[in-house]
Amino acid sequence: MNNKYKKLAASVVLDAIGWIPFLPFDLFWAPVSGYIMTKMYKGKEGKIAGFISFVEEILPFDFIPTFTIMWVYSYVIHKRKNEALIEN
Repeated sequence: MNNKYKKLAASVVLDAIGWIPFLPFDLFWAPVSGYIMTKMYKGKEGKIAGFISFVEEILPFDFIPTFTIMWVYSYVIHKRKNEALIEN
């Protein structure tokens, strides 16, 4: 299995973990998810996504699949931007 698809599977699992509706778990999970995000996605984008993931997990409503959105940004949207730069 390609590494990017392993990262997609991990992203879906991490988003599912974040949807566990248990307040004490959210207080533990918020900083952990932010840290994992910065390790999965390097650079400025990873740091921004880590912060967004932390904030989203610490709030009482938690329904945004942050890890999966970051995967789409990294491997679909950002890839197209890089391909457009190479063609020009």
